Amino acid sequence: MAAELVQQVVTTGATTVVGLMATEAWTQVRSRLAVLFGRGRDTEQVAAELEGIRVEVVRADGDAEPVGDHTAELRGRIRRLVRQDPGAAAELQAILAEFGPQQPAGAQVSITTNTFSDGTASGILVMAYNSVVHQHEAAPAPLPRSTPPRD
Repeated sequence: MAAELVQQVVTTGATTVVGLMATEAWTQVRSRLAVLFGRGRDTEQVAAELEGIRVEVVRADGDAEPVGDHTAELRGRIRRLVRQDPGAAAELQAILAEFGPQQPAGAQVSITTNTFSDGTASGILVMAYNSVVHQHEAAPAPLPRSTPPRD
């Protein structure tokens, strides 16, 4: 499997799994993910680990730091899984296609760009489920021009 495709599966997979943890679909998808992630381990133990992550994600209530930590943890887990068994990527994609967010046929994608030019903005802004965020350092504001004193 091409490295770019693996990276896409890893990133999209982890983000989607964390997103599913906060939905009604989690009760259905948890056991399938436990089988997938469990490979050679006790499925119930893996399901309990995933449930522990879900509890923390739900408890985070929008706090990006713990959600990001768990997303990173799952990215690592998925990456190791796909390295050990490349066929697991297709299995994960099938599960996520069944339970993940669906985009209707013919749906259009819109790209929104926000530019801050005067002032300071800080914090995290999430605008959509699948977003790409680019953060750039703002250029310093130009100094006001001094005008010569009038006589």
